[in-house]
Amino acid sequence: MAQEGKYKAKQVEEKWYQYWMEQNYFHSEVDHRVPYTIVIPPPNVTGVLHMGHMLNNTLQDVLIRRARLKGFNACWVPGTDHASIATEAKVVAKLKSEGIDKSDLTREVFLEHAWEWTHKHGGIILEQLKKLGASCDWERTKFTMDPDLSESVIQVFVELYNKGLIYRGYRMVNWDPEAQTTLSDEEVIHQERQGKLYYINYPVEGSSEQVMIATTRPETIMGDSAICIHPEDPRYTHLKGKQVRVPISDRLIPVIEDAYVAMEFGTGCLKVTPAHDENDKVLGETHQLEVIDIFNDDATLNQHGLHYEGMDRFAVRKAIAEELEAKGFLVKTEEHLNKVGTSERTGAVIEPKLSDQWFLKMKDLAAPALDAVLNKDVALVPEKFVNTYRHWMENVRDWNISRQLWWGHQIPAYYYGTGREDFVVAASKEEALVLAHAKSGRTDVTLNDLSQDPDALDTWFSSWLWPISVFDGIRSPDNPEINYYYPTNDLVTAPEILFFWVARMIVAGYAFRDEKPFNNVYLTGIVRDKQRRKMSKSLGNSPDPLVLIDQYGADGVRVGMLLSSPAGNDLMFDEDLCQQGSAFVNKIWNAYRLISGWTISDEVGVSESAQQAIGWYRNKFQLTLVELEGNYDQYRISDALMTTYKLIWDDFCSWLLEMVKPDYGQPMARETHQDIVQILEENLKVLHPFVPFISEEIWQDLRPRTKDEALIIAQWPKATAYDAQVIADFDLAAEVVSGIRTLRKNKNIPFKESITLTVNNAENFSKNFDAAIAKLGHVSEINYSDQAAEGAMSFRVKSNEYFVPFSGAIDMDAERSKIQEELNYTRGFLKSVQGKLGNDRFVSGAPEAVVAAERKKAADALAKIETLEASLAALNQA
Repeated sequence: MAQEGKYKAKQVEEKWYQYWMEQNYFHSEVDHRVPYTIVIPPPNVTGVLHMGHMLNNTLQDVLIRRARLKGFNACWVPGTDHASIATEAKVVAKLKSEGIDKSDLTREVFLEHAWEWTHKHGGIILEQLKKLGASCDWERTKFTMDPDLSESVIQVFVELYNKGLIYRGYRMVNWDPEAQTTLSDEEVIHQERQGKLYYINYPVEGSSEQVMIATTRPETIMGDSAICIHPEDPRYTHLKGKQVRVPISDRLIPVIEDAYVAMEFGTGCLKVTPAHDENDKVLGETHQLEVIDIFNDDATLNQHGLHYEGMDRFAVRKAIAEELEAKGFLVKTEEHLNKVGTSERTGAVIEPKLSDQWFLKMKDLAAPALDAVLNKDVALVPEKFVNTYRHWMENVRDWNISRQLWWGHQIPAYYYGTGREDFVVAASKEEALVLAHAKSGRTDVTLNDLSQDPDALDTWFSSWLWPISVFDGIRSPDNPEINYYYPTNDLVTAPEILFFWVARMIVAGYAFRDEKPFNNVYLTGIVRDKQRRKMSKSLGNSPDPLVLIDQYGADGVRVGMLLSSPAGNDLMFDEDLCQQGSAFVNKIWNAYRLISGWTISDEVGVSESAQQAIGWYRNKFQLTLVELEGNYDQYRISDALMTTYKLIWDDFCSWLLEMVKPDYGQPMARETHQDIVQILEENLKVLHPFVPFISEEIWQDLRPRTKDEALIIAQWPKATAYDAQVIADFDLAAEVVSGIRTLRKNKNIPFKESITLTVNNAENFSKNFDAAIAKLGHVSEINYSDQAAEGAMSFRVKSNEYFVPFSGAIDMDAERSKIQEELNYTRGFLKSVQGKLGNDRFVSGAPEAVVAAERKKAADALAKIETLEASLAALNQA
């Protein structure tokens, strides 16, 4: 395919991915090698590939492919998460479109629909990842509701319950009225929203007086149980022991006293609604107030809402304000900026709700997980996230692990009576029956008498076990796989799930294996558009990754994603980056076409410029290997790409190939060609993690390979010593070549016309690359002199001056005018800088670095004036 003019990305990608799969290169088994393990952050089974997945999985694939090349037994475990809330919502919507209501179905029938939906849609995202080139061990694909993983979840629940760490409590929880389930505190996003503060009068019983309260939620007055005042507030001393009437409902409620009330906030009077506010609940328990829940599960009002029954809470808010105003209870309203809790999953405004839920005590479990990060047993990259992690873990609250859903792991609690404590926790109904007999003291309880708790476990309660359960380390804690692959090496994930998932996995690692789950956590940034907005379907600013792959090729998109994605910093995605990535792939392809198109001869000797070039590049390659090792060790994957990019684009394509290529129509020495091919092969190895498809294509096209010689399982280049002086000498030579090229361009000297070059003050200039300079600059002769050449043009590189005799094609008058104009400008510039430096106030008052910069400007201007004057003098003598 090397002779093909255009690189055919799609054809190449399909061919080599199929080949890799057929040869089972991605699969890992326990063996004698050192393992390198990554577990994929399991995407939701509902999901399709988006830009965040593209970035995250490209990074993982770079790490896993490099590990294979480094000789590790690389194992990348893929899988999906059952995503209780999201999946149940999808299934409910599908059923609704078919005229079926969830409430009309039994749990068993609903789950049949859910499994059918999962089997149909669940594998889509994993298939899409293959298009990207993800080299996951697909034989190990896991799903959080696979039988073995489900058993692990239930086993963990039972163990934690038996240790007294899981309990059932009647608590104020975060209720999502759209998903109709509770959420943990971490699943609630607090947003500032503009609302209103309503000032409402409550008539005092037995008098004509009224007491005014301020509330943001007038619809909840139907659930009021008291009015609370501060015991030391002189304004309301006369109200102690009295009662007031709730507007509209006309119920009598007491006036209570509590120091909790802030006298300076609002009116200093507080309405107490124990069923719908966490703080009010505490007041209610302290003062033994009635608890009146006015909401249905969907946040419509129930029978306690009187004539508003069945209406949505926000519709009631507007309507009740109008009624309060009409009846003279509403005094005034004010604009008010309020923090509102919203569901991380559905976006619905959270409703505080009293409910029986299951909780996991977290404080003691969190302690070793906090120490692990603070002691750097688990490294967070970048480190800036350590303080965030510490704050969360030091302030951790008990985890609400129950959800009012059917899709998920059903809580293994079985009820045998009507009392609050008439339940047992067991892995199966049969085990539960034995426990029920023992706990109740009754033997007449049968399997039919047991009813399992209808709630499902929080999705995170399964995924926190992921690095352990994918290797069956819960059910079989001493099996060969868990002992070999665990702890895993690197986790690549997003900062927004640092607590949801990462912290909890670390907790689980120490709780169930007394060991960390991974060594390093690489936290990616968020993919944003050029306006810094997070990419989302709703904004319409997120391109379809598969369309990008089709347009720019998988390798091009991989490079584009990584060009500006430093760890922990957001990526400002621009499609031009993919275009740049595609251009890089084409550059590699065209370089290979050039190499494969050369005529090779045994009759031709190795040229001096080729000898110099190959010696330099091998040293430069070794220096680059060292830089790459540092980049990878510090998880600077974007920097590793740029280091590789510059090596290939600049050093290999722009310099090496130009220095070794034979003159037009001439053959190349076989030895030189062999050296270039060997260098190309080493280049392909460092390229492979970033651009796996084109690198494998060229590797396989260079010569016939067996399945054991594929690039994907080749050996990473071996590091050897390098000569830094050779690299430095070439850097100087490259500047000289650039100077010659600039001079040719500015003076309109065609490249086909050879020139001579005189080097003045050559003590700091190596002659080792003279042949390379001669070839690249089309220089027929290089002379060395202590004297400035007369009748010549010049340029400077560092302390050396280089002279090129004038060509007859140059317009002398125009050249004199051009140099004189530049000389006049530079003299003027120097005068202004010297004026600054001659000002004592500036020198003494400005920062030292600023003064130093001005002095450097003056020195550079003097050197430039000297060169320009010499050039003008030489021109006048010509």
